[in-house]
Amino acid sequence: MKQMVASCGGDIIVAAHPEGKPRLKNIILLALVGVIGISAASAVEVTSLYTAQVAINEKKPDPRADAYDRALAQVLLRVSGAELVNDVVLFDTIFPDPSAYVVQFRPGPDETLFVSFDGKAIEAALRRAGQRVWGGDRPLTLVWLAVDWGGGSREILAAADEDDRRSQSRSINRNRLLRARMLEIADRRGLPIAFPLMDGEDRAAVSFSDISGGFDDRVLAASERYDVNSVLIGRVRASGSSQNRWSYHFGSDQRAWSGEPEVVISRISDLLAAEFAIGGNEPVRTVQLNVSGVTSVEAYAEVQSMLAEMNVIDNFAITEVAGDRISFRVNAHGGASRLARALRFEGLIEQERIDMSDFDDMGDFDIDERLTSLDFFFNP
Repeated sequence: MKQMVASCGGDIIVAAHPEGKPRLKNIILLALVGVIGISAASAVEVTSLYTAQVAINEKKPDPRADAYDRALAQVLLRVSGAELVNDVVLFDTIFPDPSAYVVQFRPGPDETLFVSFDGKAIEAALRRAGQRVWGGDRPLTLVWLAVDWGGGSREILAAADEDDRRSQSRSINRNRLLRARMLEIADRRGLPIAFPLMDGEDRAAVSFSDISGGFDDRVLAASERYDVNSVLIGRVRASGSSQNRWSYHFGSDQRAWSGEPEVVISRISDLLAAEFAIGGNEPVRTVQLNVSGVTSVEAYAEVQSMLAEMNVIDNFAITEVAGDRISFRVNAHGGASRLARALRFEGLIEQERIDMSDFDDMGDFDIDERLTSLDFFFNP
């Protein structure tokens, strides 16, 4: 029986799958604000995107209005990116009155305010302005971090500290602080991250030298038990950030960076936003989607729910049910390529793609939209 730990800005929950293969959708992640649930094998549904915690500045003429403005900036950083947040004129043009989007607020600790916004209204405003929107389905990034504290103290940061008599030691405390720091950074950008269990199986597969020496293949092989496709491998020294080295793997893409965790997390967030965010000016195209392998009512409901929650889909309708295959007419932002990429991300298996744009009899479909038929297999 294998286990998995996932976390994003908060507590860590361990779940086990009786068949040996970790299933992310069976894990609950508790964030600093709100709850994060798993929606697919390597996708995390981040539901706290539109809630932010900010300090109340009583020196401002209107402290609450100032808090709303800064809270909205935090939210936009997660769902649209730093470019919009840093453009003060554009920010004020799109959102002249942040309070109009507030749905709830409550006092927090240490003179702070929790502010929740209307996510759908914010997304609509961003799209009208031609700005990109990154939805809640986001890749879960597994972080392997080898830390050289100096003086011969070397450790791989785990999801939780060992519960023994060393729990109050300096080493354990500084590990907690570093882990909490990275979780806070990730939460700020809406990026789900997890740390390995570092149980017997992990320790047998990966050593400190493997990570520090750049043997990424061994680390990636050990990551397979966690069923993720986004892996960050870090080598950090307490003596200075200039010696920090990071390698990031997402699918077949690989990047190398140096510097502080804040910089690296921000770069990962920007990369993934560029991959998965939907631009407000992307055309909505009609796509015929066929999903086979739907052999039960539960599977049918799961496919329906998956499509309804996908940010790339504007709307969809069932056109045919034949055996274990359901056909949908889908209006998708960016068309078939964007939809196919999103469906693969959700864990569906793509079959052969058929271009149907040359067919004359398309029924209700608009030929000008160059209808493409996508065939996917649902594997619950």
